[in-house]
Amino acid sequence: MIPDADAALFQAHPRRLKPEEAEMPADPVEAASRFVFRDLHPQLLLGTASDRYSGWIGQIYTASRYEGRMSQRIQRVGSESFTSAVLPIDSVREYFEHFSVLELDFTFYSLLLTPEGIPTESHRTLARYAEHLPPGARVLLKVPQKICAYRLWTGKDASENPTFLDPGLFRDAFYEPAVALLGDRLAAFLFEQEYHRKVDRMDPAVLADRLKAFFRAAPKDPRYHVELRTESYLCEPVFRVLADHGVGQVLSHWTWLPPPLNQWQRSGRRFFNASRLVVVRLLTPRGMRYEEAYARAHPFDRLIEDMVQPSLFRDTAELVARGIQENQTVCVIVNNRAGGNAPLLARQLVMVLHQRSVLPGPEVHTQ
Repeated sequence: MIPDADAALFQAHPRRLKPEEAEMPADPVEAASRFVFRDLHPQLLLGTASDRYSGWIGQIYTASRYEGRMSQRIQRVGSESFTSAVLPIDSVREYFEHFSVLELDFTFYSLLLTPEGIPTESHRTLARYAEHLPPGARVLLKVPQKICAYRLWTGKDASENPTFLDPGLFRDAFYEPAVALLGDRLAAFLFEQEYHRKVDRMDPAVLADRLKAFFRAAPKDPRYHVELRTESYLCEPVFRVLADHGVGQVLSHWTWLPPPLNQWQRSGRRFFNASRLVVVRLLTPRGMRYEEAYARAHPFDRLIEDMVQPSLFRDTAELVARGIQENQTVCVIVNNRAGGNAPLLARQLVMVLHQRSVLPGPEVHTQ
């Protein structure tokens, strides 16, 4: 948590930096106090999972820019419905005045092209993002569940996915249109596999073989990263495939996974990605289901301190430090559901990184 001595730096809505001031903060802690997380370190990328939250107005977004241009979205989560105000897509320009990277997750729910090659709604939305991304923007894109999910939910039941790890579908309906839209602004493809109950689990050797076959046939690209949400899959046969193909292991602070540092230790403290990018995702408190985390965090405009677990910042700081030591670039993605409000969580992380001397700046005196 933030030391009392520095609490004055972290008011609820401090003065925002003008764009010309936001290019190179001399003091990361002072910059973070104004919600500027760009250029904190040449080997650190800090961003969020999704971006158009009205709860961030006064932190990341300027209210007057979007007056009369926000839309209402109703989202069903578990047995509850939540109504949120959503900013227009062009707000991504202001987002990148503050962050250096953005994870887009709407692509998880749909391919970019139909089997007939017709652009989907996801394609149209991604194209609109591409129009508004500023120079130097970097995007992480989630691969659709029709490709990376072993079992797909249809209503209340899940059934085996016939297109699980289909390299042709990935290439034609997602990879090629995504690259055409984003080009080198696309920093990573995230293959997020769903959690598998015991009754649904594959033998890890079988999963390793499926992954091996996929990455042999998929387009050669150093931007692939796999997130495995089933603990038993964090094992040597799978790690060997990631290493052989230069595919990153996504390290996630998530409901049913061990702490991120433990995930990395299980891999033999290795970083696998061929482009030397490490992706760390801070998603939900460990042991807390998605539905509960969403309900407690909504509308994402404040910090819920009893949601923030010690492993969230402790493990992330250690992974950033180790990654930098080993000449990796560490990309940290912060989700609102990890503690209520991603920008507030991001600036707490900056304070912890500074206290551990991972980031430069004036000496911090703690009580």
